[in-house]
Amino acid sequence: MATLAVQTRLTPEEYISFQRKALPDAEIIRHEYINGELIAMSGASRAHNLITINISTALHSRLRGTRCETYANEMRVSTPTTTSYFYPDVVVVCEEPRFEDDVFDTLLNPIILVEVLSPSTEVYDRREKFAHYRQLPSLQEYVLVAQNKVLIEHYRRQEKQENASIGQQDWIFTDFQEIEEILPLTSIQCELPLQEIYERVTV
Repeated sequence: MATLAVQTRLTPEEYISFQRKALPDAEIIRHEYINGELIAMSGASRAHNLITINISTALHSRLRGTRCETYANEMRVSTPTTTSYFYPDVVVVCEEPRFEDDVFDTLLNPIILVEVLSPSTEVYDRREKFAHYRQLPSLQEYVLVAQNKVLIEHYRRQEKQENASIGQQDWIFTDFQEIEEILPLTSIQCELPLQEIYERVTV
């Protein structure tokens, strides 16, 4: 999803209030929030929408009957240690969901986050967002999905090393570039065929 930095600076409390008023209004753009700065989120392409719904639907189906929940697009995720808020394309939580407050719209403990890449967000998703996401102790897997070609980049957190902080832990990287391959999500014991992820998408 394309992003555009805007100059307005808000406190976290002002940002949350602004977003809660904005989201019911289709005319107002969603914003992510990094250390006081707002980042506007523009509309997504057909391919982006198809991939997002393919992944969220597949995960919802596979996780039915478990303690895990799947959200798409609208679930805000907070990284409290960096005072930032994001809207991942797909979110999975498997423990009891923990939220920032009693409105239940800002999740604190995702186990998997998925971002569908756009030309304008590719660097942002790979670098800045992932740097913030890595601060979440609950996060076990981060998935980046290209929409203009068959390419999935998968990061899986290694077992915690002694004396390593959350942000310093190593992540195991694997990429998938063939439509016949299968993406393993070991933290939730699921597998997603790339053919299913890219269904109806021209790449």
